[in-house]
Amino acid sequence: MALVATIILNRNLPEQTDALYERFADQNNGETDLYVVESGSRQDKISKYCSFWANWDEAVRDGLRYPRGFNYGLEQILHSGKFYDYQYYFLVCNDIRFTDPLIPVLLEEMKRHPKVGILSPVGRDWAERSLIGERGLKYCWHINHIAWFLRREFIESIMARRDVNFMNFLYDGLNFRGYCADLELVIKGYVNEFATAVTTSVEIDEDVDILREKSDLIQTDTYNVNRRRVLSEGLEWMFHKYGFSSQLQMQHYARTFFDRFFHLYPDLSQHKL
Repeated sequence: MALVATIILNRNLPEQTDALYERFADQNNGETDLYVVESGSRQDKISKYCSFWANWDEAVRDGLRYPRGFNYGLEQILHSGKFYDYQYYFLVCNDIRFTDPLIPVLLEEMKRHPKVGILSPVGRDWAERSLIGERGLKYCWHINHIAWFLRREFIESIMARRDVNFMNFLYDGLNFRGYCADLELVIKGYVNEFATAVTTSVEIDEDVDILREKSDLIQTDTYNVNRRRVLSEGLEWMFHKYGFSSQLQMQHYARTFFDRFFHLYPDLSQHKL
C-alpha cells in the first residue's frame, strides 16, 4: 500500500481540481493514494475524481474552508479503516502549482528528519528561500499553509480523542476561515516534540488569481471581502481561545515552544532557521 495519502480540497472548481489530481497521478510511482474532498461543492461542480462529498446544507451554502475540509477528509479516511495504513498525509488546496515531483522528495526528507511532523515545500517568493539556500531544509516556527506534508504520528499526537468529526479532527473547526490555524498546528507540534520544517529541494506556487477571478464560481466572498473577514473573525477566535489580541502575540507564543524544542534536542540545532 502507498505510504502517503494526498488529500486535495475542491469547492466548485472541478476543472482545476481534475488537472491537479492528474498531475499528481502522472508523477505517482506508487508512493501515494489520492483523495479529492468536495468541500461543499454543488452537485454539478464535483470533480470526476471525487472521494468524499460534504453535501449537507450548511456545507453547500458556506463551504468548509480548509480547516473543516481537511478535517472532513481525514475523518472519512479514518471511518474507512485506512487511516493507520498511511505513514504520511499530504494536505493540498487546489490552487497550488508545481513542476517537479513533490512527494518522493518530501518522503526522503521526512525519513532523514524523524522529528519533523510538518514539512512544507518552499514557496516561489518566500523569504525562507534565501535564508535556507538551495536544496536545504530548516526547522522553523511559522510558514504559510498551502501544501503540508504531515507525519501520521504527529497527527495522532494532537488529533481529537473522542467524538471525532469535521470540526475537531486536526484543526479547530471553530476557526472557520483558518486565520493562524497553521500557526496553531505548529505550536501543537513543538509542544509534542515535533518540528516544522521548510525544504528548498522542491518548490510550489499559489495561484492567487483563483479567488480574485473565480469567487463567484467558488460561491464565496470576493478576495478583498474574504481578507477582511479572515482577519476580523480570526482575531475574535484567537482572543476567545488564547487571550491574544494580535498575531504577533501568538507568534511569540510559538517561538517559546520552538526554542524549547532545541533545548530538548540540542543535536538538531544545526537545522534551526
